[in-house]
Amino acid sequence: MSFSVEVLTLFPEFFDSPLQQSLLRRAIEAGLFDFKATNIRDFSTDKHRTVDDVPYGGGAGMVMKPEPLVGALEDARARLGEIPRVLLTPQGTPLSQELAWSLSEGPGMILLCGHYEGIDERVREGWIDLEVSIGDYVLTGGEPAALVLLDSVVRLIPGVVGNRESLMDESFSCGGLEYPHYTRPRDFRGLGVPEVLLSGHHQKIEEFRREQSLKRTLERRPDLLKRDDE
Repeated sequence: MSFSVEVLTLFPEFFDSPLQQSLLRRAIEAGLFDFKATNIRDFSTDKHRTVDDVPYGGGAGMVMKPEPLVGALEDARARLGEIPRVLLTPQGTPLSQELAWSLSEGPGMILLCGHYEGIDERVREGWIDLEVSIGDYVLTGGEPAALVLLDSVVRLIPGVVGNRESLMDESFSCGGLEYPHYTRPRDFRGLGVPEVLLSGHHQKIEEFRREQSLKRTLERRPDLLKRDDE
């Protein structure tokens, strides 16, 4: 059974090109992952296909209406079953490798992309299971965030990445940042490769990589080490 993702969006065409590239395309072709982008406007309740309105209480901007959002969410659930309904929002749980692993273990996810000033709060309260943020900044809409979440999760599905062991050594999966990598040529413009990597001594190579991972994490993301201690 493949991993199913449905994105509810005002701009389905946003996903056309990314889904034709790299691992995402190969995962679809291999039957490991299926994808559908649904236009929220298809569930509007008036002839103008209205999806937004002015906020109660006044204020700048527009708010996405509950009728088309709930219609799209209920339609997706009716077809896909009890899979998580995820809202992409700056107010959500920060996306992490741990969260990506957790979502990859399920049968799929329904991703809701907000726009304007956000969605009607009643939709958030009654029809959303998880809210996810990809960082402390604001985007034009939820589509770029949905694509980031989609990519981070799909690559963890068994069979998508050829060498699954490589996923265990990545940044954040190993508890810190990944160690540096080198490849041919051995000398590039006077810059060499650490001798230990040329030694063929596997234990020393592993020790070197652990040391480099710790050093890089201390220099660039010491918060990750503090998090492990808590």
